[in-house]
Order: sequence, then structure tokens, then C-alpha cells
Amino acid sequence: MSPPRPTPTAPPPAEPPSPARPGEHAELQRQGAKAAVRGEPLRANPMFETVNQPGATGESQQVWTGRRDAWERGHASQQPATDPGTAPAGPAGGTAANERTQDEALFGVARILTFAGEQGLTSASGFFFERDGELHLVTSRHVLFDAPSGHAPDRIEIELHTDARDLTRRATQSILLHRDGLTVWHQARDSGGEVDVATLLIDRSALPAGCVIRPFGPQHLADGFDLFEVGDRLAIPGFPLGFFDTVHHLPVVRQASIASSYGVRFQGLGYFLTDARMHRGSSGSPVLARMESADGSRPRWCLLGVHSSRMDMASRDLALDESLGLNCAWYADILMTLTSGASPTSP
Repeated sequence: MSPPRPTPTAPPPAEPPSPARPGEHAELQRQGAKAAVRGEPLRANPMFETVNQPGATGESQQVWTGRRDAWERGHASQQPATDPGTAPAGPAGGTAANERTQDEALFGVARILTFAGEQGLTSASGFFFERDGELHLVTSRHVLFDAPSGHAPDRIEIELHTDARDLTRRATQSILLHRDGLTVWHQARDSGGEVDVATLLIDRSALPAGCVIRPFGPQHLADGFDLFEVGDRLAIPGFPLGFFDTVHHLPVVRQASIASSYGVRFQGLGYFLTDARMHRGSSGSPVLARMESADGSRPRWCLLGVHSSRMDMASRDLALDESLGLNCAWYADILMTLTSGASPTSP
């Protein structure tokens, strides 16, 4: 007798199409915006390619439509600034170069060197903030004057890029810190005492011709305190220990996270805590959160604070206990007070 034939079994049911991954639409929107900056038309949408069609991916028409529309929203967000059919004027070197020079985290951040006469003192970080047409340099107040350590420079130097096409070209700008016996910077106090943030008004007419600056502004400040919470990711661009790209003179970026309740004054002072590996030379760096908006109406970065110093325990056993790895970031809304036009005073 022939052995009985095995009973055929039905194949397992196909898995339902997977929905769009979190953040996928945001990435497609960025790609669409980049394509518009390059001058590419709507038909350049990659979702029209055969490999991305529902018949090839096995995903639903609804998923495909959502991806297509996300790319097109990003593309449309750049149309007012784009001449249809032509590539926008910008630095040579392609799209990456054009987008790079529009990034405040790179071209809104400056390395600051302090001097007493011709003697170099310290290296720090700072960034530019523009309000009502006036350009300000922001850094930590202790970079410009620190009574406990006796740090009292009389001038600073900052480096500026002078060619958006060739990032190796730069100029040095020297800024005096006192005039007629008064400091040229603005500083502030609040209910908790001194705020370790200072701003200097920059004379635009004294800047090198063609300098490349992408300042932050009031539009970069957080609209309230409910958008961010403990654990959210941050970026802190600056010049730790004076380290940076010495060829192109661009800052490096430290990854961080919010380490205390955002919107609450830590221990009654005007700052919150960040968790990041920071070093000397980073004082004055902007503390940034990446922002996404469906219609492209918000800037790429949200300016949350100004990095000041590392937080540590005086009772820590230096042999047994590691550093806390926590840092103070003064709330950035203090910039609206410091750039309001009040007269600076002697420290």
C-alpha cells in the first residue's frame, strides 16, 4: 500500500502592512524641503518611483499617500524662497554646503578668546542673537569677568567666516570690553542673584565684509515650558577645551538631555540641569533642542538655555566617586531682558 499523502496545510496569513514608522514623515518632509532648495520639481518625489509604490512594497495605498504628502509638504514649505525651475543662489559645493551655512548650530556659534592686553587668558564659547535688527554676542558672564578667580580681561577676539564657499577663509574680530570706565556688556540679576549670562552689542559696520553669521533670535526661544520635559535630547555646540575643526573653524556638538524639571528654577536659581559630558571652554554655548513642524513654520532649533558650568558635589570623594556629569543651563528667556536696550554698568 502507498503511504497516506500528507494533508496540505494553508500558508500562514500574511502580516498586515506596517504603518509609517514614528518620525518617518518628518524625515520625508525634510527631504522634500531639501529637494526644493536644490530646485527639484514635485515630480522628483521618491514615492513616485516604482520601488516605493504599493505594488512593490506590499503596503497600503493609505501608507503610501501619507509618505507622498509628507514629502510634498516639505517641498511646499520652501517654495516662497525658491525660484521654480532654477537652483537658488548659494555656496558652491552642492546642497550639503548650502544647508550647512544656513545652520545656526554651526554658523551662529563663535569661539571666544579672552585677553589682558596682548596676553591670552582663556578660551570659551558664545553665539549670536539678533533682535530688532541689532546683533548681540552671547556668552557666560564669567567669561568676561569673574571676581572669585580674578579673571578680568580687557578684550576678546572672535573668529568669523568670510566666505560661504570656502570655509577655510576667516577673519578675527577684536572687541574691547570697557569704554569710558563702563563695561560694554549687559548682565542681569533676578530673584536668585546674579545670572551667569552676558550679551555684547556688535557693531555690524565693523564686521569683515561678507562674514557668514546665522544668528539665533526671539523666534528660536521656547514658547512656554510645556514642550520639553526631563529626558528630552539636546545639542550643545561649542569649543570644549578649545577643541574644534581647525581647518574649517566649525564647532563640535555635545549630545545632552534635560536632567531637571524644565520650567522649574533648580534650587531657586534661573537655570535647569543638563546631563552631558562637558569641559572647560564650553561656557557660553547655546543649549538647543531639535524642532519639527508640519508646515515648516518653526526654525530647526529651539534655544532653551545658555551653558554655564558643571554641577558637582562639594562633599564628593574624589577618589571613590565619579563626577555627577551634570551642568547648569540658564534659561534663554533672559536674553529678552539683556537685549532690551538697558545700559550696561560696571561689574
